[in-house]
Amino acid sequence: MTDKKGTAIEDVLTYLKEHASEKYKNNVVKLGIPEKETLGVGTADLRKFAKKLPKDKTFILALWATGYHECKILAVLALQPADYTEKEIETFMSGIQSWDLCDLFCKTVLIARADYDSWIRSWIDKEELYYKRAAFTLIASTSVHVSLTNEEIQDYLTLIKKYSADERLLVKKAVSWALRELGKTNEQAKEWSIETAEILTKQTDKGQQWAGKDALKELSTLVRTEGRTRLISSKSKMGRAL
Repeated sequence: MTDKKGTAIEDVLTYLKEHASEKYKNNVVKLGIPEKETLGVGTADLRKFAKKLPKDKTFILALWATGYHECKILAVLALQPADYTEKEIETFMSGIQSWDLCDLFCKTVLIARADYDSWIRSWIDKEELYYKRAAFTLIASTSVHVSLTNEEIQDYLTLIKKYSADERLLVKKAVSWALRELGKTNEQAKEWSIETAEILTKQTDKGQQWAGKDALKELSTLVRTEGRTRLISSKSKMGRAL
């Protein structure tokens, strides 16, 4: 398939194969991607090449349909979030098989859509691994990319308490991430996030216990700095300079 500017899927595959290496291929396979579905191209090369790709929707969908992990990353980097229907978003999500693509899709595409909150609520109680991780990744992304009210922060913390019982590593890490990012929003959010994390540590579910304890490690270090709206860790490079 070729877009109106003449870029063909075959051209993309040729570029990827020319920049592929066994080192990166092995790294991708370790993420859980089947070997036949990866070529092995580094992230830096993918981001550079994505800037040259057309935004044409038909082209992007065809790129995703190749099934290659690298093509999916390129598609996510090149597509225009508002151009896609809910059904197409579901199609993208169903084709995600690794945490890196899941997080990239959430932070690059979904959070830029007006309906981002509906995906959180649609996926947060799903059993499928990457759908559930996506819900918590989106919650983490809201505090960075969206201006949240205190009411919205409390609502997301309630969702975390209700749906975070999951011992899978990729989910409990995302739960911790969501708590930490919400806590950085402001001083009040920090207090609420610490309270929520402490509640999780007292639950019987080991995943919740782990997420709560992990989040508290950073939440307890958060401080306000002059000129910044969000809090930062006192253990960060900027925090240590205070």
